[in-house]
Amino acid sequence: MRKGELPRAAWFKSSYSNGNGNCVEVAFGHGAVAMRDSKQHGAGPVLTATPEAWRAFVAGVVRGEFGES
Repeated sequence: MRKGELPRAAWFKSSYSNGNGNCVEVAFGHGAVAMRDSKQHGAGPVLTATPEAWRAFVAGVVRGEFGES
């Protein structure tokens, strides 16, 4: 995802988000996955990863590899 595409990206939060403000938003596009902190309302930094890296991260979360927060 190119930087110029970020303002138009379709961002979404997990259905598991509990509304306490500690959420990550994700957008998919053009061979990349973009992630940002929902508290920043689009003004904060954006982290991007390849779709393969995103799938590996999500799989690790599901397996509990990162512990509890």
